[in-house]
Amino acid sequence: MVKHQPLQVYERQLCLSCLTGIYGCRWKRYQRSHDDTTKWEFLWSLILFGTFSLLLVWFYFWWEAHNDYSEFNWFLYNRSGEWSDGTVPILATTAAGFTYIAFLMILALCHVAVGQQLNLHWLHKIGVTAALLTTIIGVISVTQMWGEEWDIVMISLQATGPFLHIGALAAVTALSWLVAGQVARAEKTRFQVLLMVLYLGVLLALYLAPLSITSPCIMDQRSLKPPPSIIGHQGAPMLAPENTALSFQRALRLNASGLEGYVSISLDGVPFLMRDRTLRRTTDVEQVFPNRQFDDASLFNWTDLQSLNAGQWFIKDDPFWTVGSMSQRELRQAESQRVCSLQHMLRLAASHNRTALLRLHRPPPQHPRYWGWLNDTLETIHLSGIPQHMVMWTEEWRRGFVEAVAPGFQQTSLEKRPVEELHQRGISRLLLRYNQANERDIREFGSHNISLTLYTVNEPWLYSLLWCSGVPSISSEAPHILLKLHAPIWLMSPDEYCLIWIATDLISFAIVLGVFVFQNFHLIRWRMSGMSSYNPEQIMLSAAVRRSSRDVNIMKEKLIFSEVSNGVGGADELYMENGFDCYTNQGIAH
Repeated sequence: MVKHQPLQVYERQLCLSCLTGIYGCRWKRYQRSHDDTTKWEFLWSLILFGTFSLLLVWFYFWWEAHNDYSEFNWFLYNRSGEWSDGTVPILATTAAGFTYIAFLMILALCHVAVGQQLNLHWLHKIGVTAALLTTIIGVISVTQMWGEEWDIVMISLQATGPFLHIGALAAVTALSWLVAGQVARAEKTRFQVLLMVLYLGVLLALYLAPLSITSPCIMDQRSLKPPPSIIGHQGAPMLAPENTALSFQRALRLNASGLEGYVSISLDGVPFLMRDRTLRRTTDVEQVFPNRQFDDASLFNWTDLQSLNAGQWFIKDDPFWTVGSMSQRELRQAESQRVCSLQHMLRLAASHNRTALLRLHRPPPQHPRYWGWLNDTLETIHLSGIPQHMVMWTEEWRRGFVEAVAPGFQQTSLEKRPVEELHQRGISRLLLRYNQANERDIREFGSHNISLTLYTVNEPWLYSLLWCSGVPSISSEAPHILLKLHAPIWLMSPDEYCLIWIATDLISFAIVLGVFVFQNFHLIRWRMSGMSSYNPEQIMLSAAVRRSSRDVNIMKEKLIFSEVSNGVGGADELYMENGFDCYTNQGIAH
């Protein structure tokens, strides 16, 4: 009797073909390999992982920087002289690059999961290199031009940290299936130990990460202070052209606590509101005065300024992507706006009993009111009828003179200084960018009766964070959004957060432990039962009930050659034990 060994049955592997084909253009079975990844391809895998990590940070940065998109576009305008929404191409390329690299990362992990050799195609290598270099150039450019914006990452982690921790822990917990499979299939003990130490180290770091997570929103709800009052930065510029009468009216209608405007002085001594040094961005000066479009705004007299349209640019450029949601009546109102005078703004504020925050531009030296512009501004404030205590004065030049003329002004500094120095200079308020004051600064200034206003706060998460920190007031371009918040976006007590932290860690640990036991169950059973007669291929095949057909086929081949060389005839029994089909020919006599 001659007993033939089981025949290898090859099955269609469409998913595996797509996996290796998309990643490395290896569509045919003979092109695939189960050998160890070469050092060169391993290096490319590290480059892919590094590119993914960098793009993840870059994508997160721009996601959170949404609060300051208008500031970024304004920086670009000041550098180039042309207005454009520079965030659109950046967001488009970042989203496309991140999606592409994340897809390659998933394919690489799938290769590892099924035991395929990593072999990234050269086209993908070019794509990865392009994504890496583009991101590095972007990071360097933003650092040089807008370096202070990187603070948004650490600030936002105070709001997103607890939730990002849970997401990261869920992702690493899910990877336990992949790691456990690699440990079970590894032939070298050193590799098993190294992989386990690395994985458990990352897991332990995530388990203890909440010890380093701090957030002002993790607090007793009874300690929550009233919400910060909201000052309309240039009115309500998302709903109407900035620094126009309509913009200020919209802010007052929303019940903003104050109005903030940038004040310039005309050639004939009339204070008016304009943020830019020129009129090109927010008026039609190019059509009305084409030869003077690059002149300083203060070199126009009030009559010329009144002849300019200050609303058409808002409809055309749509700087905040809000024009599409406006009615026809609102569009007509916005389109007909003119340059607003300081006196008009102050009268609006006084009629609604609101604060006026003034940020002044000194005219150039050749201006006829170069030495008298301060008196012109003070006289305009006096004639407007607004009470002195409702004016926040930020100009440093001749502050002592202003205090003597208008002692009721709220003297406001734009620079962060020690409390003692602020008191000596008679400063009662601070106006700082939101990244210039931390929670300790907020408490210190508050305890010394120095009111703090932070700008520019447009996103609900940032407003909620500052609310929990105890900030008394903020300046915003989006009062219509923030005034709808009646409570912080999230608020939890330390005990509640501790409970969530411990429960998450325990669930993760239980899942990881279960996965490792499940993946290595047959190997553990063999070691505990003393089945020393089984060779390694038999042990691995007995564990293959829940493995992929690719693994089963490989182990079958190894077992066939092992039994032929050793004269063992137990393959059939082992196959039948695990429920595998076995094809044999029996009874062939010679």
